[in-house]
Amino acid sequence: MKKLLDEMVTPISDEYGKFDNYFTESMLTDVKLINSVVRYVAKRKGKRFRPRLCLLSAKLCGKINENTYKASALIEMIHVATLIHDDIIDEADLRRGWPSVGRIWKNKVSILVGDYLFSNALSNMCDIDDWDALRVLSKTAKRLSRGEIMQVESAISKDLDESGYLKMIGDKTSSLISASTLIGAITATKDDEKRQALFNYGEKIGTMFQIKDDLLDITGLEREIGKPTMFDLKKNMLTLPIIYILSTKDKSKRKELISHLKYLSKKKKKKEIKSMIIEMGGVEYAENKIKELSEQAIVDLNIFKDSEVKTALISAINFNMTRKL
Repeated sequence: MKKLLDEMVTPISDEYGKFDNYFTESMLTDVKLINSVVRYVAKRKGKRFRPRLCLLSAKLCGKINENTYKASALIEMIHVATLIHDDIIDEADLRRGWPSVGRIWKNKVSILVGDYLFSNALSNMCDIDDWDALRVLSKTAKRLSRGEIMQVESAISKDLDESGYLKMIGDKTSSLISASTLIGAITATKDDEKRQALFNYGEKIGTMFQIKDDLLDITGLEREIGKPTMFDLKKNMLTLPIIYILSTKDKSKRKELISHLKYLSKKKKKKEIKSMIIEMGGVEYAENKIKELSEQAIVDLNIFKDSEVKTALISAINFNMTRKL
């Protein structure tokens, strides 16, 4: 898995270091409390998947420039803000194995810092001075909020089919990943075909990313994913493996699964529920959906000539298929 992540950085190793500095500097302010939270978040770097995709997309289409760095930094800033807000909504104590911002600073500070990061990112959008990029980012902000609200709504109503699920994760997760690839392209080329291809690639890899997260919530190891397993199911979030079972199995099977889901707080029951979801085909169905999307994402890249950068974008697909966190 680390090898695939490294392959994503190899063609942009120099540029990635510059992004990292730009990102850290752009988050700091003269307010000590904000800086304390920002430094805590910055020390626990995630995969930085979105800025990597932004830089790679720009390099695939032309040259990485100042606008590319600005865009990749503000995209990561938006991502960090959404994680902080997500942990509040989900009442999560852990993020990547570390105490969440909400657990340390409580909800009031977490909400305000998340809001600050969002507003800072929106302010930095103006520095890009490109209307195409601004339109993408403003639309993405709307989609992110809509996706989160749809998830809360489905957890309350417990009513979500596959098309609704794909729409929800398209807004909640794919929107920022496809914005990363599209804006990277926008900063480097005016070619609409290349821009559209990278947007399509980003939408598919974003959908894959969320389905994989949903699978890891069921099949992952707590020490690897950095949070309790079946956390999403415990919060009544309907994910693809469960939606598949509820929509295809007979009434007795559905009733059996639903009755077991009530006991997710018990460790022994978790193992039973995991086995049940696997036996009923939920995990296999989700894995096949990821494979289908990965093949489509590779096709989206076919308009580009073979290169080290294109290989890196294919590695991003393979990384998502095999990752364990």
